[in-house]
Amino acid sequence: QVQLEESGGGLVQAGGSLKLSCTASGGSVSTYATSWFRQIPGKEREFVAGIAGSFSSSDYADSVTGRFTISRDKAQNMVNLQMNGLKPEDTAVYYCARKASTYNNWPTRSPGAYGIWGQGIQVTVSS
Repeated sequence: QVQLEESGGGLVQAGGSLKLSCTASGGSVSTYATSWFRQIPGKEREFVAGIAGSFSSSDYADSVTGRFTISRDKAQNMVNLQMNGLKPEDTAVYYCARKASTYNNWPTRSPGAYGIWGQGIQVTVSS
């Protein structure tokens, strides 16, 4: 059974940086589309960034383009999200998600396309 675990969250001042990591156990994130989503209370979970399975093409939400970078470390079996220039509106619980199959290996923006989720990790950006 594949499990995902997020790490690297915490509290940072506006303008600062954090690096989130999503580590997989019991399976791979190397050949499956894997994405980061975020959610604040009372709002729907929203797509942040995703990386395609087997190759390095990526997609970003407009709100994070130019500030966040998603990458895959095949040796460590993890997907990272480098977040620079953080803003208070980036405050949320961040979730890592992996598609359950390689049939459509593009990092779809819809949460419903992902079958495997981590527990989430809090990121708080103070002003």
